[in-house]
Order: sequence, then structure tokens, then C-alpha cells
Amino acid sequence: MAAGEEDQPQKARRTPRRRAEAADGSREARRAAKGSGTGEKHRVTARRAMHYAAEQLQELLGRAPESVSAVTPTSDGWQADVEVLELERVPPTTSVMASYRVKLDEEGELVAYERIRRYTRGQIDKSR
Repeated sequence: MAAGEEDQPQKARRTPRRRAEAADGSREARRAAKGSGTGEKHRVTARRAMHYAAEQLQELLGRAPESVSAVTPTSDGWQADVEVLELERVPPTTSVMASYRVKLDEEGELVAYERIRRYTRGQIDKSR
């Protein structure tokens, strides 16, 4: 150890994700919105679940979501369908979009996601 190092507290190591979260405050904002951190689980609202689903999927994919088309409570959290632009084309109606199903725990943390559909932006679903 160099002189004077023993007086300074050791910094916690941060992974790239933790560094990014610290920079934008997203994890801290989620924790603050969830409660005091006493260990008790707090179910987030549907509005917050929509926001968290879009935000965390963007972190993983590196693409900004266009919309959240569905949000549903589940027994252990939330499920949301998020629409993402995967391939931009000209004209825009031929751009490739994707629907991702995102699963969140009660506190709004992403636990799983999967792409459930790919389609062109101008495509309309058939009536059932």
C-alpha cells in the first residue's frame, strides 16, 4: 500500500450496468419509489410497471421502446408487452417492429423477457 491509502475507505466495485445505473439514477429512483428499503416488498403501480418495463428493456436491447401496448398484474408481479423498432426502413410503414413480453417482480425489477412477435409497422392485426 502506498502512503496514505490506509486512511481512505475502499470503493465498492461496480459492474458496467451498475456504473450506468449510478450515472442515470434509474436504480436509485426505483428504490426511492418503492419505499424505505426495510426489506418489505412493495408492489409497484401499473403506471410504474409500464415505465420500468420500457426502461429496463431499453437497457438490455439498446433500442428505445416505442410504446407499451399491454400491462397485466400477475401473482408474482407484472407482465408488459413492449413495442420496439428493430429495423428502420423507408417508407416507415415497412419498418420492422417487435413485441417483447417483459416480466417484472412485485418491485418492478425485470426478471425475464422474450420477443413474441415481429411485424411491419404498417401491418394491421386480423380481427378475431
